[in-house]
Amino acid sequence: MDALELALKCSSLLKRTMIREGKEDMSTVSAVGEHSINFYSLLRAHNMHGFQFNDTDHLKDPDLYSDKSDREGEQDHEESDPEGLEKSEESDSDTSERQDDSYIDLDPNEHLRETPYMEQSHEELGEAGEAAQTETVSEENKSLIWTLLKQVRPGMDLSKVVLPTFILEPRSFLDKLSDYYYHADFLSEAAVEENAYNRMKKVVKWYISGFYKKPKGLKKPYNPIIGETYRCMWLHQKTNSKTFYIAEQVSHHPPVSAFYVSNRKDGFCLSGSILAKSKFYGNSLSAILDGEARLTFLNRGEDYIMNMPYAHCKGILYGTMTLELGGQITIACEKTGYSAQLEFKLKPFLGSSDCVNQISGKIKLGKEVLATLEGHWDSEIFINDKKTGTVDTFWDPTPELRQNRLTRYTVPPEEQGEFESERLWQHVTRAINNKDQTEATNEKFILEEAQRKAARERKAKREEWVSALFEQDPITGEWHYRYADTRPWDPLNDLIQFEKDGCIQTKVQHCTPMVRSGSLISLSNQGPRRDNCKCQVTVPKRKHKSDKPKGPESGCSSPEPDRHDSSGSERHKSKHNSRLRKKGADLTELQSAIESIKQTQEDINRSITVLRSRTVSQAESSSFLQQRDYVVIAFLIILQVLINYIFK
Repeated sequence: MDALELALKCSSLLKRTMIREGKEDMSTVSAVGEHSINFYSLLRAHNMHGFQFNDTDHLKDPDLYSDKSDREGEQDHEESDPEGLEKSEESDSDTSERQDDSYIDLDPNEHLRETPYMEQSHEELGEAGEAAQTETVSEENKSLIWTLLKQVRPGMDLSKVVLPTFILEPRSFLDKLSDYYYHADFLSEAAVEENAYNRMKKVVKWYISGFYKKPKGLKKPYNPIIGETYRCMWLHQKTNSKTFYIAEQVSHHPPVSAFYVSNRKDGFCLSGSILAKSKFYGNSLSAILDGEARLTFLNRGEDYIMNMPYAHCKGILYGTMTLELGGQITIACEKTGYSAQLEFKLKPFLGSSDCVNQISGKIKLGKEVLATLEGHWDSEIFINDKKTGTVDTFWDPTPELRQNRLTRYTVPPEEQGEFESERLWQHVTRAINNKDQTEATNEKFILEEAQRKAARERKAKREEWVSALFEQDPITGEWHYRYADTRPWDPLNDLIQFEKDGCIQTKVQHCTPMVRSGSLISLSNQGPRRDNCKCQVTVPKRKHKSDKPKGPESGCSSPEPDRHDSSGSERHKSKHNSRLRKKGADLTELQSAIESIKQTQEDINRSITVLRSRTVSQAESSSFLQQRDYVVIAFLIILQVLINYIFK
């Protein structure tokens, strides 16, 4: 404190000396004043109230002046520069406003209250090819299938049909959607890639990398219960960052799953929602994933819109039950003009084993095809560059690549909430792993019945379900993550990204306003937020003109209004009058534009009236011609009958 006080006195002494010599530089004085103000603001932000001082007393300490002439010179200099005083007021006001929206972290090493994660202990990976996608059904399970088929008919939606547990994969569909991010490091590379064509290739490579991870046999994940959530994350060793995945079942009928992925440090985030639909066709059925995902590169403002293929299961009544992927996929970036089209091909009826899991595609700039893709989505894919004619390996999930992919971390069961997937389905999962289908069916029925009961209670009370982590845009119908932060990473201010109770946050040195994009949702209609989820990045309060100015406790040494002289007051009035004149001119132009629009509307109305009158007259004339034609035709028919009678 003594050193700080001495520094302030030295700055004032330097100012007095420069005034005495008549060589004072106004920019230097302004810098010294702002530096002092920032020091005071810093001390107040750090809650250092034990040391009391006054800004004006230090800058005008009588002991610093050797005689009365120096003090008079200082006063004369201040009175002769009202513009500098006015600028100082504006600077102080801006500083005060910034303090309202910022927070200085006292202890950067403070322990974060974040969700603990543990490395995933077990993971099931199917083999490449058709062998891992077939299922041999036992005689007991065949009878269950026949019983199920009696309840359905071709073309029926299976979303409301209770499926037997022997075809279930022991994890939720929300968990299944996270399989696409084991190679999120491809997105980290794409975010820093300068060439737009190479960025698109890396995005396509990442997209294809999410399909080779598949269970053994023909399995279907659990249908999530409304309000069910799932969260996990991947650790990037190269960039020392984390990719967080948050998903929630936001609707049950129709079943909609919303998800959000974020890695601000590496510069990307991804959001979307999936409507799962199933269609039965007799000997086959299709699971259609209707929806889009939006990949955003934060530093570039680029959005990549993409959809998903459908899963096709055949051989239900006869033959071998086999699961395949099919459909046309599009990945497009409107800003760069690049796009990719992929086709997941089903195996032909007379096709060989080499025709399984085929994929083809092309990468385009506008309508020009730059490269084509051919291969198998669970093994090797080749790219043919149209300009150079070279063919290279585009994607190959070798054992080495699988071993070096990102490691997924999940939330321990004891840290999970009641509606988190792993904890919610734990009894069903345990029964399936123990091959106890009866117990699995009973536990599954308990969960589904509890969901139906809760739905009936909400209907009786006329209550609507409110999602905890996502909100629906009333205009577009899209689901958006409540705590989305799409600002580019600031290495000078942002310290670390973490997650707590489903809320992805960023530990910062100074809190800054968060600007949301892509959604027009009112802040007053965001639904309830969790009390224990306090993001350090907040939306600042809107400042109104009627707000009272802050006193000395605001952390700024702004001059009092009564210190203005007459010239400063007149200047302020003249500026105010000029603003009023400008606003009046704008209003006049606006009124003239409105009058012209009204005149145009009246002309249009008159034209419509004339057209209507013409249409009515034409209709009457056409009806008259039709009646005359009928008379002529009748006369000719009678004449023909008479002629036939006479000559007969």
